[in-house]
Amino acid sequence: MTKKHGGGHSGKNKAMKYLIKAELKVNGVVQRKDIIGAIMGQTEGLLGDELELRKLQRTARIGHVDVEVKSSNGKVSGTIEIPSSMDNVETAIIASSLETIDRIGPCEAKITVSEIQDVRTTKVNAVIDRAKDLLLNMVNTGDAATKTVIEEVRSVLTVGTAKNFHGLTCGPNVESSDSLIIVEGRNDVRNLLNFGVKNAISCDGAGKIKPELIQLASEKDVVTLAIDGDRGGEMLFRQLNEILKIDFVAQAPVGQEWELLPQKTATKCLSQKMEVGKFAASLPEDEESEDPEAWLEEGFEEQEAPAEVHEYFDHIENLKNNNAVFVNVDGTISDAVGPSKLASAADDADGAVAIIINGAINDRILDIASSAAIEIVVGTKEGKGFEARDDVKAWLKENHS
Repeated sequence: MTKKHGGGHSGKNKAMKYLIKAELKVNGVVQRKDIIGAIMGQTEGLLGDELELRKLQRTARIGHVDVEVKSSNGKVSGTIEIPSSMDNVETAIIASSLETIDRIGPCEAKITVSEIQDVRTTKVNAVIDRAKDLLLNMVNTGDAATKTVIEEVRSVLTVGTAKNFHGLTCGPNVESSDSLIIVEGRNDVRNLLNFGVKNAISCDGAGKIKPELIQLASEKDVVTLAIDGDRGGEMLFRQLNEILKIDFVAQAPVGQEWELLPQKTATKCLSQKMEVGKFAASLPEDEESEDPEAWLEEGFEEQEAPAEVHEYFDHIENLKNNNAVFVNVDGTISDAVGPSKLASAADDADGAVAIIINGAINDRILDIASSAAIEIVVGTKEGKGFEARDDVKAWLKENHS
C-alpha cells in the first residue's frame, strides 16, 4: 500500500531553487504524520533559530514536505522531498540534518539524502553534486557553527556520565537504585542526566526488548515508564506492558518528547506519574481490535476524554461559530480558519495532531482529518452524515462538560 501527500501549492514551488530528495526506511509501521512530526521535532533547535524548519516554511524559504511511503512485512520504506528557495549552502545543511533522525515514534529509522536537485536547470548537476559532498563533509566535521557553547559543553558532560548496560544507554545508578525509569532512547537518558536523574535506562524503542532489561526491571521495587506525549509513546507502553514489570507511567505533555523537556516539565511529569492499571484503562482500545460499529453504538457519553482532549475543549469557547484551529505536534495552536478554508489549511498543516472546531463534527470534517492524517477531531456536537472512522477519533464537548 502506498501513500503520498503533495507538499505546498504549485505557485509556491515555482520559486524554489532546490529539491532535497531522501530515502526512508523504518523498522516498523508508522503513518505519514509520524514521519512529519519526527522531521519537525527532531531537527528543532539543532541548527539554530535561523534554520528552524517551521519558521522557514512560514517564510516560504522551505516548501511543504512531500512523503511517499509503502508498507511491507511490518516495515515502511519510501521517499521524502523538500523544496528549498535558500542558497546551496543553507539547503545542504538542512539536507544533512535529516540524516540525524534515527527514530520515528517507537521505531528505528534511517534517512539517507540521495541528492539535492537544482530544479532551475539540469546543466549544472555535476557541480551541484560536488558542492553537496563538500558542504555535507564540512557540516559533519563540525566546521559549521551550528551549536552554541552551552550545547557543546553539555554534550561532553552527558556523554561522560552516561553508562552502558548490555548495550543500552543508562544513568550510573540503574543497578544500585531501588527504582528504575525506563525511557525510549539514549537522548531521553541524557536529558534526564542533565537534571540529576541517574536511574534512567533506554529500551531502544519498540524493537526486540533485551532480556537483561526485563530481568533488571523485575528486580526493582518501583519501575516507571516515561513515554512521549504522542501515539508512538502509547504504542511503546502497550508493547512493554506485556513483557516487563511496570508500576507507573509518566507521560510527557501532548506532542512533546522526553529528550526535549525542560527540567521543570520533566520533574512535574515524574511527580504526577499514574499507576499502570489506571493509565492502561485511560487509553483508547487498540486500533487493530477496535470495532468501529460498536464504538458508534456506545456513543460519546460512554467514553471519558483523556486529559489533553479536555485541554482542547478550552479552546472552543474562543472560536467563532464553525471556525477551527489546528493543534501542532509541538503543542502550539494555529490561527483560526473558517469552514471554506478548512480543507486547504489541513492540507498545509504538516505535523498537526488535532482539529478543534466550534461546531458540529460531520462526515466532511472527518474526511478532511483523514486525508491530512490528523487523528483527533474535537467539536461541540455530532453533525449530519457522521459515522465512525478507524483512523480518526472524535470527541464532543457537550458530553464532557
